[in-house]
Amino acid sequence: MNKSFPLLCFKELLMGFVSGRCVVIGAILHMATASFLFSVCSAKDPPALYIFGDSLVDAGNNFYINTAAKANFPNGIDFGNPIGIPSGRFTNGRIVTDMLGEEVGLTSLTPPYLAPTTTGDVILKGVNYASSASGILNDTERFFGHQIHLDTQISNFVKTRQDIISRIGSQAAKEQFKQAIFFVSIGSNDIIFSQWQNSSSWNTLLDTIISRYKSQLVRLYNLDARKFIVTNSAAVGCIPFVRDLHSSVDSCVAVVNQKAQLFNGRLDSLLAELTKNLEASTFICANVYAMLDDILNNYMTSYDFEVADSACCHIAGAGLHGGLIPCGILSQVCPDRSKYVFWDPFHLTETSYEIIAKHMMDGDLNYISPMNIRQLLNY
Repeated sequence: MNKSFPLLCFKELLMGFVSGRCVVIGAILHMATASFLFSVCSAKDPPALYIFGDSLVDAGNNFYINTAAKANFPNGIDFGNPIGIPSGRFTNGRIVTDMLGEEVGLTSLTPPYLAPTTTGDVILKGVNYASSASGILNDTERFFGHQIHLDTQISNFVKTRQDIISRIGSQAAKEQFKQAIFFVSIGSNDIIFSQWQNSSSWNTLLDTIISRYKSQLVRLYNLDARKFIVTNSAAVGCIPFVRDLHSSVDSCVAVVNQKAQLFNGRLDSLLAELTKNLEASTFICANVYAMLDDILNNYMTSYDFEVADSACCHIAGAGLHGGLIPCGILSQVCPDRSKYVFWDPFHLTETSYEIIAKHMMDGDLNYISPMNIRQLLNY
């Protein structure tokens, strides 16, 4: 509780316009002198949310670039837009960062960087830089055309940062960035599209990936980021695309999951190293691998799903699990999306993302460490 009584708050109190604040007025009678002590408990402003990554968190940036990796309808079928208008998200409804933004107190969705409306005061609450099919490495995945890889996403943040400094001043901007959440979810494409390499080649490539990722996260730190949520790789050997690519009927593809686990182990070590060496930094690892693994192992008993191995949005005959052709205008869509774990060959349904978002906000150390996001807000 603040010991001082800001003049602005006092004026608001007198005028009766204390909007969005909790004002506590204490009248304390001292035995020697009677005095009124006023104090104000101001509701903490929600942190800005800056989002980097791939299609798991892309909110529409790929609509503005030359790429086949666009979340066209029926993506967004349950988002709330008019029928036929996609949301820019590779799922039927909201993505994890939409839900997290609401949980931390943001009143609007974090906008995509490339949208022409992402300007002015909007950027003070955060920006989404993520791009579908992107990777940590700049040469990851070229099948779909152009992507905005992580290096360029960070360069785009540099431009936003300068715009914010111009608007509110260097010191105020620096303080805002220190309180902001930097959400980074990337690496799965580096794993998925490297699966044709043998284990020795993968180990060499993994060294390159982790080294590059380290420099990217340090670069964000040097741009005043302090609070990081970094997701590890999900069990990508279980997605419909990989299952069908390997003609796996009943099980996940172990060799791909093993690569994800190796990446995750190296990522854990990297985040611990960065937390130790970068002053006043907090690097939180969201264990998406464990979250999805739990969903897949308990999809019926704990989560009321009915289908955990196939895509809801699929083209008939395009793989046993509907995993060989991306979701698009010619796809069939399951009538009840809440019963499917996977929305399309690569991505989860909104219902699955809700489970993951809850783990990130309030989960225990099995799912997010060294603290969850709700604890981070008070850290």
